Amino acid sequence: MPNKVSYDAVVVGSGPNGLAAAIRLAQEKLSVLVLEANDTIGGGARSAELTLPGFTHDVCSAVHPLGIGSPFFRKLPLEKYGLHWLQPEFPLAHPLEGETATVLDRSLEKTCEMLGADRAAYNRLMAPLVQRSDDLCDEFLQPILHWPKHPVLLARFGFQALHSAAGLIKKKFTSQSARALFAGLAAHSFLSLESVPSAAIGLVLGMLGHAVGWPLPRGGSQRIADALAAHLRYLSGEIRTDFRVEHLDQLPLARATLFDLTPLQLLLLMEEKLPASYRRKLGRYRYGPGVFKVDYALNASIPWRNKKCSRAGTVHVGGTFEEIAISEREVSEGKIPERPFVLLAQPTAVDFSRAPAGKHIVWAYCHVPNGSDFDMTERMENQIERFASGFRDCILARHTTNCEAMEAKNGNLVGGDINGGAFDLRQLLARPILTPTPYRIPVPGYYLCSSSTPPGGGVHGMCGFHAAEAAIRDCFKR
Repeated sequence: MPNKVSYDAVVVGSGPNGLAAAIRLAQEKLSVLVLEANDTIGGGARSAELTLPGFTHDVCSAVHPLGIGSPFFRKLPLEKYGLHWLQPEFPLAHPLEGETATVLDRSLEKTCEMLGADRAAYNRLMAPLVQRSDDLCDEFLQPILHWPKHPVLLARFGFQALHSAAGLIKKKFTSQSARALFAGLAAHSFLSLESVPSAAIGLVLGMLGHAVGWPLPRGGSQRIADALAAHLRYLSGEIRTDFRVEHLDQLPLARATLFDLTPLQLLLLMEEKLPASYRRKLGRYRYGPGVFKVDYALNASIPWRNKKCSRAGTVHVGGTFEEIAISEREVSEGKIPERPFVLLAQPTAVDFSRAPAGKHIVWAYCHVPNGSDFDMTERMENQIERFASGFRDCILARHTTNCEAMEAKNGNLVGGDINGGAFDLRQLLARPILTPTPYRIPVPGYYLCSSSTPPGGGVHGMCGFHAAEAAIRDCFKR
């Protein structure tokens, strides 16, 4: 591509954050080009036939409470371009031994009814969050250093959130059902449950489950990326695939360049241009645990002992709070868990377009140490069989992806880390550095817009939105 071609802005990477950044820039009538290394757009929001013809699996993300709850996505006409959210009957189920299971219902009241002795405690914890969920989303999807619109609300949330999940569980709940439910929510943090701020992730995901649900896009996560790309093109933005940027001189001239990359890729690409102090800070940036993922094509739905699990879009497979805590602690210590906590999605519980008639797909992963090459298939299936005996008999085909394969498909998934970096307390505050505008690279005209910036991982586009806002202020004085 000759450098004589120029744009107002160039975005490297077409994940949801890169596309969100490009759309925000194009909304200002700026000329925008998105460059994608792969032959398909989407980053972590892609779908493909990974097992058998006619079975459409999600390559990375599958369930999207932050997608439907994103303040930026809500303002875009994505339905016009084919994005339709499907809500399963239950956002989440969590099977326990025997035929028991705890369920997160969209209705907070119905969820409380299922928690027995902890119904009042769960209501006291979650009701204030659910009632103000829109305001809270506006707060925690901002840069960490911002002037809050709802300071009292944010302070109350922070008082609960800045705890370990284990500490909050032991303080609030006595029943096995409530403890397991919150432990599964908090384990999405990729932290040990004894770490701060694992409780924050549990609170946010539980709140979103009641407030907006945990929906799946009809047809697969690729529909999110495709809808964003269609709207970008409507705004006259351009997208070019199969264009891997390995040197800055490959880029066309632009007043602003935004990178949907993690600090590791940014260092490799820009090291000579970056100030030494910034290079050192990026070099200290840490990546979290990786994932081992299995996609299944099934000849029948999973035979859960508790039938409510069949009606949930997501199932947390890990047993009790204590079992989940052990599994996540082992991962944080660099060990391979014997009984992993399995995060499992059942898209065909609500979207029959994803598999041939009468057939089903399942998306499942567990946490492993970053970069692990251990094959977790048997251990994951042992866990599922605990609560759904006969599961293996339903399998037509499976497709496994370890940490190395994850990173090979998407360079941002360093060591299999799907969150763009560890989300512990230090990197909650300094992501990747502590500053009111962490998107601004200390080289004029360059910005970072990936999930390695606030508010972090998840398909919500807010990292890209905030980076674009910074570029619009700095480079275009708007």
